[in-house]
Amino acid sequence: MRRNSDTKKKFIDGTKNTSRAPGAVMTAKNMSAVKTVVKTKLKLEPYQVVIRPIVTEKGFHWAEHKNVYSFEVNKLATKKDIKEAVETLFDVKVIEVRTQNRKGKKARSRRSTGVRKSWKKAMVKLDAESKISYF
Repeated sequence: MRRNSDTKKKFIDGTKNTSRAPGAVMTAKNMSAVKTVVKTKLKLEPYQVVIRPIVTEKGFHWAEHKNVYSFEVNKLATKKDIKEAVETLFDVKVIEVRTQNRKGKKARSRRSTGVRKSWKKAMVKLDAESKISYF
């Protein structure tokens, strides 16, 4: 009869250590900690940066009280790109841009499972005199 310790995965160097030692096998657990940074010289046009406004009750509240508007933006866009695109497309003055990389949710339909796409959200604070009308 085998013991549980014999059935555990062994790493390339023969150890059972789960830390990231030289020659260790990457598992799903420690792969999530690896970040990739994509740098590109691609110049995005303003209409390529802003994909769509995010229209929610919370978004309208932030727009009315704090003059902050939310947009789904291109994953490759930087804060500088987002600021320039919003100023160009909506003819407003942007004070601050905050971004979030939103992870795709798990989705299920009958027996099949999948993951929705990950996306980037930008919250843009405008000058006191500037406004954006959605409708």
